[in-house]
Amino acid sequence: MIRRFQEDRPEWMDVVETATPELEADLANLESLNHRFGAHRLVLDYLGPVIARRQPLRVLDLGTGGADIPRALVLRAREAGCPILVTAVDRQQPTLEIAEKFSAGFPEIRFVRANFLDFAEGTLYDVVLCNLVLHHLDETDAIRLLRRCRELTRGVTLVTDLRRSRLAQAGIFAVTELIYRDPMTRHDARLSAERAFSFPELRKLAIAAGWWGFRHRRAPFFRQALWMDVAARMRR
Repeated sequence: MIRRFQEDRPEWMDVVETATPELEADLANLESLNHRFGAHRLVLDYLGPVIARRQPLRVLDLGTGGADIPRALVLRAREAGCPILVTAVDRQQPTLEIAEKFSAGFPEIRFVRANFLDFAEGTLYDVVLCNLVLHHLDETDAIRLLRRCRELTRGVTLVTDLRRSRLAQAGIFAVTELIYRDPMTRHDARLSAERAFSFPELRKLAIAAGWWGFRHRRAPFFRQALWMDVAARMRR
């Protein structure tokens, strides 16, 4: 099936101009979806061993959305006794306002409004994350973002997203018809299923972005993950 990406048909969360109750409900729904359907588990499965070393971590999360992934990481780091500082970047000010509200009590997270396609603070991070962002972009910008993830890490980088298929579309349609029925969540989730890259497409994008020695795997609930350990490669 062909990927359907149209610039003039955006997800509603990408064009909201103020922090509305609808956007807040949508971001809360996304956190619930990520918890229920494996996004949190996928990230923690990869980063759990890194956190378990208990070495101070500087983490960059590009396209943080409601910052539910950073909060999940901080909770795991607290349990493990691992010092952590997360820089959560998003280009939408209304989204960041709500993310900061949701993250009260998480001083380990700082929020930065910036275009994640060219974000740079003159430093490298131990961990660079990008979760459920690529499907918001055309192929050219997806490659740019993957390249930034590679360039900004001195340790590991993890990129996760949806995996396009007819079964995924059917599953997302059912979930948003029966459970997550808020209009913004329904619209954006169904559009995300159409815009997601297939498994072979994402691999080609990673190679085009200069990734090397990376792992790429399918995950439950129509997800996929790219993982590259730059530090391990440099030690060889």
